[in-house]
Amino acid sequence: MTITLEEMKNYLRVDFEDDDRLIEGLIRSGQKMCMDILRTDDPAALENPDARAAVLYAAAYQYEHREEADYHALMLSLRAMLFGDRKEVF
Repeated sequence: MTITLEEMKNYLRVDFEDDDRLIEGLIRSGQKMCMDILRTDDPAALENPDARAAVLYAAAYQYEHREEADYHALMLSLRAMLFGDRKEVF
């Protein structure tokens, strides 16, 4: 996992353990979204600073907008963040 639970909780400013499993799932979801946008199956692609920021953003967005998330807007933001690293082939 490129983003640790502790790193994500620090980013979210969460200091309790009640949501740990939820946050771990959101990290995985954010990683998958970013890997899909980058068009890769290699988790190492998420090690650059832009990709790490995108994963943090994706997980935080999902956490903070659990009930009314706009996934279209989220994906557009992630594409903008990751466009420079995106592979050209499908």
